[in-house]
Amino acid sequence: MDFQHSLKVQALQERVGAFMDAHVYPNEETMFAQIADGDRWQPIPLMEDLKARAREAGLWNLFLPESDLGAGLTNLEYAPLCEIMGRSPFGPEPFNCSAPDTGNMEVLARYGTDEQKQRWLEPLLAGEIRSAFAMTEPAVASSDATNIESRVERDGDDYVINGRKWWTSGAGDPRCKVMIFMGKTDPSNEDVYRQQSMILVPMDTPGIAVERMLPVFGYDDAPHGHAEILFEDVRVPAANMLLGEGRGFEIAQGRLGPGRIHHCMRLIGLAERALERMCKRAKSRVAFGKPVSEQTVTQERIAESRILIDQARLLTLAAADKMDRAGNKAARKEIAMIKVAAPNMACRVVDWAIQAHGAAGVADDFGLPLAYSLARYLRIGDGPDEVHRNQIARLELRRHN
Repeated sequence: MDFQHSLKVQALQERVGAFMDAHVYPNEETMFAQIADGDRWQPIPLMEDLKARAREAGLWNLFLPESDLGAGLTNLEYAPLCEIMGRSPFGPEPFNCSAPDTGNMEVLARYGTDEQKQRWLEPLLAGEIRSAFAMTEPAVASSDATNIESRVERDGDDYVINGRKWWTSGAGDPRCKVMIFMGKTDPSNEDVYRQQSMILVPMDTPGIAVERMLPVFGYDDAPHGHAEILFEDVRVPAANMLLGEGRGFEIAQGRLGPGRIHHCMRLIGLAERALERMCKRAKSRVAFGKPVSEQTVTQERIAESRILIDQARLLTLAAADKMDRAGNKAARKEIAMIKVAAPNMACRVVDWAIQAHGAAGVADDFGLPLAYSLARYLRIGDGPDEVHRNQIARLELRRHN
């Protein structure tokens, strides 16, 4: 196994890191202030400038493996770049590498028709619009996606959609023009994994009502956000169906694998920055006659953080490598493993960083409460820990028949 990134990736690491140093980190406070000024649900003016700069620098659409539409990077090559972006809550968007757009673009690139790609994928790749993903429902335990009750029913040349979704990521942004919606087209099918389909739904379609935006531990994630949406007799053309009726789980397998590994990559960057802040704070504070950094409990937490981060990174790189070599389905165990390991690691490291900061750690001055909310949410988002642990155990048990 080669643990050295290629010269191409090393060069991109340097360029992405330099962009973050020059344009993202120094402007974080300004972008938070721009969100708070006036209508929170409008694009951040400075972000639009950063996107133009990144695109001009050739740092655009760095994801999308197995496609000539992106930068031509594999999952393994993209991993260290995504980690750098994850160091800031504003990191991915300048490079057009934000969720859920990355996952939605991968779906369209992999499963979309030429017409669907022209209408939706091209403007997404150009950063002209944004998108949302509607899967989770408030009325059922959506950790088991076979529970989803929303209906997608054929009516002539259209499909009619009815249901209620929540945690529809990205729906708060006025640039969000399309969502991928998962619902049941064939609820009586004996194969529960053939009951579901995914379909493209333009946000301006009559019958869509965004009822509220859902905060995560008090953070509304504006202007991106997570919405609860009611769909009442929403009518879309039959041509909007993705891949075909009953293939929703097949698409989900292709979409959620890359989405999950991207989350894990970003969490590693988030944890690295939390550890940096922990170390700087511990060295700058004196308690009981010596720097906090010389207290053995602090040293133990710093050492354990270093171990946990590096373990998660190696596991994530191994999963990315298997995705590239064998495909997302073959790497499902490795993807499940990192989806458990990375959020739990980040929660632990950020929590220790908060403790090292004392009272300052629970304020927004050092970005740690927001970092913790992101890490903690991802123990649930894209599948809870329990589901992934069960899958890992089942796959492991099969080896011992």
